[in-house]
Amino acid sequence: MLGRRRVIDRGASKAFRWTATGAGALILVVLAAVAVFLVVKAVPALSASSSELVDKVSFMRNSSSLLDYVGPLVFGTVLVAVIALALAVPVAIGIALFISHYAPRRLASGLGYVVDLLAAVPSVVYGLWGALVLAPLVQPLWVWLNTFLGWIPLFGGEVSPTGRVTLTVGVVLAVMILPIITAVCREVFLQTPRLHEEAALALGATRWEMIRLTVLPFGRSGVVSAAMLGLGRALGETMAVLMIISQGFLYSFKLLVAGQQQTIAANIAAQFPEASDMGMSVLIATGLALFVITLVVNMGARAIVARRKDFSGAN
Repeated sequence: MLGRRRVIDRGASKAFRWTATGAGALILVVLAAVAVFLVVKAVPALSASSSELVDKVSFMRNSSSLLDYVGPLVFGTVLVAVIALALAVPVAIGIALFISHYAPRRLASGLGYVVDLLAAVPSVVYGLWGALVLAPLVQPLWVWLNTFLGWIPLFGGEVSPTGRVTLTVGVVLAVMILPIITAVCREVFLQTPRLHEEAALALGATRWEMIRLTVLPFGRSGVVSAAMLGLGRALGETMAVLMIISQGFLYSFKLLVAGQQQTIAANIAAQFPEASDMGMSVLIATGLALFVITLVVNMGARAIVARRKDFSGAN
C-alpha cells in the first residue's frame, strides 16, 4: 500500500501560508501588548496608598480607595451593557428570522442593507440623537413606568424631567449593537440544512414550529456568539453614554433617576483632559478593569459555544 504523499508548499502557496500564520500571530502580539501597556501604566495607581490617591487625584475626592472608585464604574458599565443586550437580542433574532425565512427575497435583501447601514453611523451621531431626540420622546414613557411600576426598584425614584437616564442609554446602545447581532444571526439561520427544514414541514409542522425545532436549535451557538459581540461593543461604548447621562458613582438599580451610574469608558473620556500623572494612572487602571471584563465575557462566550457546537451550526 502506498503511503500518503506529503503535500509540500512551494512558491506562492508557501508565502500565503506564512502570511496567514503571521497575521494570526499578530493578533496575539497586539493583545499582549495592550495588556502589558495597561498593567505597566496602572502600576502607580495600584501601588499607591489610598490617602495618596485621594490627595493627588482631584476626581477621587469622594472615594476612599481605588477599589471604591472603580467599583461603581464597573457596576454601571455592566448594568448599561446588560440592559442594551436584553433589549437588542430579541429584536435582532426577530429581524434575522424575518429576513431569512419570512420576507420575499427582494425585501429581505433591502432590509438587510438597511440594518447593516446602522453599523456605519458614528457613535457621536447616536449620542446626539439619544440626547436631543430620543430622551424627550421617551420621558413620558418613563413617567408612566414610574407611576404604574414604581414598586419595582428598576423604575422607582424621582424620574428625571429630561429623560437622559440610564434606561435611555440602554435603548441607544441597543440600537447601536442591533446591526452586528442581526447580521450574525441572519447568516447562522441561513446555514440551517435545507433538508432539516423540509423534513419538519413534511411531517406537518407549521413554519413557526419548523423554525422552533430546526432553525433555532441549529443557530443557538451562533446567537450566543452574536450576543457576546454586541455585549463587547456595548461595554466599550464611550461618546453615546457620555453625551446622554450625567455622572454618578452609586451602586443603584434605579434606571429612571439622573446621576446614578456611569460607565468606565465614558468616565475616562470625561476625566482624561484634566488628569494629572497619577490621575492618568487611575484612569488606565479603570481601563484595565474594562479589559479584564471584556476578556472574561469573550472567554465565557467561547466556552458556551464550544459546549454546544456538536448540536448546532457552530461546526
